[in-house]
Order: sequence, then structure tokens, then C-alpha cells
Amino acid sequence: MTTHPYLPHEKLLDLLLDVVCIVDVEGRFLSVSAASERVFGYRPDEMIGRTAFEFIHPDDRDASRALVERINSGEPSHDHENRYVHKDGHIVHIMWSAQWLEAEQVRVGVARDITARKRAEAMQAALYTVSEAAHTAGDLQTLYAQVHEVIGRLLPAENFFVALYDPAIDELSFPYYVDQFDRPPQPQRLDSGTLSAEVIRTGEAVLLTPETAEQTLAKIGSVAGKHSLDWLGVPLEAGTEIIGALVLQSYSGAVRYTEQNKELLQFVSSQVATAIERKRTHSRLEFLARYDHLTELPNRALFLDRLQNSLQRAQRDDLRLAVLYLDMDNFKQINDTFGHTTGDRLLQEVAQRLKQCVRESDTIGRLGGDEFAVLLDNIGKREDATLVADKIIATLSNPYILNDKTVISSPSLGIAIYPEHADDELELVRLADEAMYVAKRDGGKRFKIAAITAIANDQLNPTTYTTRPAPTSPNRE
Repeated sequence: MTTHPYLPHEKLLDLLLDVVCIVDVEGRFLSVSAASERVFGYRPDEMIGRTAFEFIHPDDRDASRALVERINSGEPSHDHENRYVHKDGHIVHIMWSAQWLEAEQVRVGVARDITARKRAEAMQAALYTVSEAAHTAGDLQTLYAQVHEVIGRLLPAENFFVALYDPAIDELSFPYYVDQFDRPPQPQRLDSGTLSAEVIRTGEAVLLTPETAEQTLAKIGSVAGKHSLDWLGVPLEAGTEIIGALVLQSYSGAVRYTEQNKELLQFVSSQVATAIERKRTHSRLEFLARYDHLTELPNRALFLDRLQNSLQRAQRDDLRLAVLYLDMDNFKQINDTFGHTTGDRLLQEVAQRLKQCVRESDTIGRLGGDEFAVLLDNIGKREDATLVADKIIATLSNPYILNDKTVISSPSLGIAIYPEHADDELELVRLADEAMYVAKRDGGKRFKIAAITAIANDQLNPTTYTTRPAPTSPNRE
């Protein structure tokens, strides 16, 4: 220990695990015990003459100055905490006992390293927060942002991203990407040679530092991010499968990642992987509850919900809307002749072609079997609906090439309009359905519009239908 007249028994003090130090009124170290090298990474002679604030974490300096003023005014402190920056760059959590000696005009302090305890507390809190986020986050993006925040409490995480791998299509994507230099990469294959792909492919964490970069990159044949000095990636393992990776990057020599950081991120990653899988499963179940699994169109319940909302808006703002109901002519015969796989492919192709016929603001739903419905929201006049019907008939009547087979099918279509026909979503669908069956009985490949007459109780009663056969040109736009 570097000696000072105020500290006897210096050899005994050097045996203590805690750091014992003396600083002057300006906070300059006058004496430091040998434990400083173990706790702070600096030998006593490297600290003597320098102020404590040079070693304190920048975010803690203001609070530490205020506390020092109170101690120097005669208020002892027995358990205040702050963070120091270790010589190798990592953060050290310190608990202090300190007292000002007025006669000697020095402050005596004892520093205890509580980094391990703080890390354990932070990890426990992180696991709880991640688990809670898996249940409360509204969507995956919110979950990723909360995970980023949690990891940022444990270690430097200014540049952080989540990489996820879908083996069904061999695609590595980056749904969450925060980086001060780079934009999110485009989806890529697992054999792309990137570091994140290597982490997922091998299931092993990768720590890249300036000292190890050349050897590590040569071994795996990869390249690091732009100007990245330190790169840390750990796999996301859910059960027995690697679903992705968590990655941290540093572009500053002031932030260095260590083996200890790697272990910490690996510990958190297992909980994160479970949370992501839980949220993905929940989102998928929510999707299946409201969407048709074959075509991924809204199912009957979601279609009716959107129709009800559109009706309320139309009634409030004096707007019009139309419901188109259609099914495919001779679909049963196609199923019986070519098999259900071809029939399913036909329905998927019908769904894709229907999307080409309407606006993004409109809704297409599969109501069951080969029956589809289209909600045309906020139309100006009835002719807007008939023009869409013409386009649907033309588009859906073109031949289908399915599993190397040419299949011919056309739609029959019925139209019901608000407010002419009904002001209730179920009634509009029923009237459009009835009109569709009339079109089918009249030969198919055409549409019918239900006409209405008023009856004594002022309800609307569909009695006749306006019809139009298929357009003359199958390629009419």
C-alpha cells in the first residue's frame, strides 16, 4: 500500500478484500489499499493523485458529487452505492462507507465490490420482466423493444438486434434492429456467412473482439458489422430448436464485451426465446381464430365484425357499401376429379386473384368451402359494385394451372347494397347469398343484384334480381 501519515497498519489493510482509501477535499486519492487492483483494475500508484470522479461511471458522477458534499459537511454515509468503470471497461458496482475527518481535512472511505450481488439481482429482475412482457406485450415488436430495454439494464446495448430463422423457407430475418450505423439487413439464407447465421447454425455463442477478430472470422469465414469493434451474439434456444439469435455490437473502444457478458446474455436468452415462442404461438392462435388457415383471408366471424364496423361508420357518415357473395362453379366436380389437394390450391389461387380486384381498404373473407365474400367499403354508387363484380368474374374465369393441370372454373356472384337492401350485416350477407344462388341457377359466370320492394310493416323484402351475364372478354380489366 502506498503510505500516508493518516493510515497506520498499512500492511494489515492491504490484506483486506475491501478497498480502503483516503481522499482530500477535492476528491483526490491520497492513499489506496492494494485491493484496488482486484476491484478497480488499477494499482494504488495508478490512482494516487487522481480524483475519484475520473473513475466513477459518467451517469453516476452528479449524484456522487452531491453525496460527497453532504459527507464533507459532517454527514457520514454507511451504505451509498455508485458505479465505477473498471480498467478493462466493464462496470463495477460499489457500496461505500465514508466519513469526513474535519481535523485532518480528509475523507476516509471503504469500498466493497457488490457487482456479483447486483448482477444476480438484475438477472432475477430481468427474468421476471421478460416473463411478464411475454404475457402483457401486445405484439412481438413491443416484446422485442422490452427485451432490448431489459438487456440494456444488464450490459451496454445501444446497438442490439434480434435475428429469427424460419427453417421451412430457409430464411433468416431481422424483425428488430437498432444500430447507429447500419439498416436492418434483408432476409437471407442460413448459409449467408454472416455472424448471426453462424450463431444460429452452430448453436454456439460468438464473442468477437479486436484481439480475436482475425482468428475467429478466418475460422468461420464471415465478416463483422460496419466498423464494429466488439460483437456478441448468443443463440435463442427454445426447447431443442435454435429459433434465432440475440446480438450486441459496439463501435466504441469505451464499451468492450467480455466472456462474463457472454455468459450473462446466454442466461437471459433462454428466457427470451421462451417468451418469443409463447408470443408467436399466441399470435398464431389469435390469427387462426380470426383467419382462414388455407387462404389466410378473414374468416366469417372477422368478416362480419368488419362489416358491422363499416355499417356503423356508413350510418354515421351517410355512406354506402356493398357486399359481394360468390362461389366457384363446378368446384365439387373439380375436387372429385383432381382431388382435394388441387381443390385447395384452386381456393388459394382464387383468394390471391380476388386481392387483385379490390382496394386495400376493402375486405375479402372466406366464409366456408368455396364461398367468399367481399366488402366494398364507402362506394359512391351502385355501379361501383357492378364494375368490381365484372372484374372479379373476368379475373377468376381465367384458366388455373394447378399441379401441372389446367383447371377451368368461374364464379357466380350476388350483390347486396346498404342502404338499399338492408342495414344489418347478417341480412346483407343473406341477401347477397340468395342473389348468388339465383345467378348460379341462371347458368353461372354472372352476377345478380337483389332488388327490393317495401311491404306493409316497412321492412325490406327482396323480390326480384337485376342481372348481368359474364363480360364478353375474359381479360376485361
